[in-house]
Amino acid sequence: MFNFRKQLFYPIHVDRQDPVFAKVLLDHYAGRNSELSSAIQYLNHRSNLSNRYVRELFGLFAAEELGHMELIAVAIIKLGGPPLKCVNSQGAPWGTNYIDQSVDSIAILQLDVQTENRAGQLYQQHLELTSDPNMKLLINFLILRGEVHKRLLQKAQMFIRETRPSEDFNELIHEYKMSLQVLE
Repeated sequence: MFNFRKQLFYPIHVDRQDPVFAKVLLDHYAGRNSELSSAIQYLNHRSNLSNRYVRELFGLFAAEELGHMELIAVAIIKLGGPPLKCVNSQGAPWGTNYIDQSVDSIAILQLDVQTENRAGQLYQQHLELTSDPNMKLLINFLILRGEVHKRLLQKAQMFIRETRPSEDFNELIHEYKMSLQVLE
């Protein structure tokens, strides 16, 4: 189901090393509202969804979140950050208590919208902590990708509430794939 590409899907450049900002990025690597947390949560929630199209969408999101985690890792390394471990900026290890364990489809979709909101807010806060234009571009890119996820989650939630035919859900997959076209 998952594919690995040698090439990053977003280029990572830095103007100069900034170990302080690299440490801040650890919150996005393996903190509560991190890319790791999002990927694991999507994978877990995916297992509890009955609609095959929404399950597929969650698999696509999980793979992308792992890609985001890799982008953050490369940024941390290029900024001169600490060796990577699954810890946040305070050194606290990542834990399963960071992910939601819901099983109801509507609750799952709503919670994942909230997760994307929290991640976006954290990125927005951290955007102000760097003067590196390349890091600002990366963070804005990640915020925009989160917005794509959020919009599709809300649309899936609406489709489920309206009890749309499952074929209508294929539109979600198409929209997601189209959102990736600008990255190539």
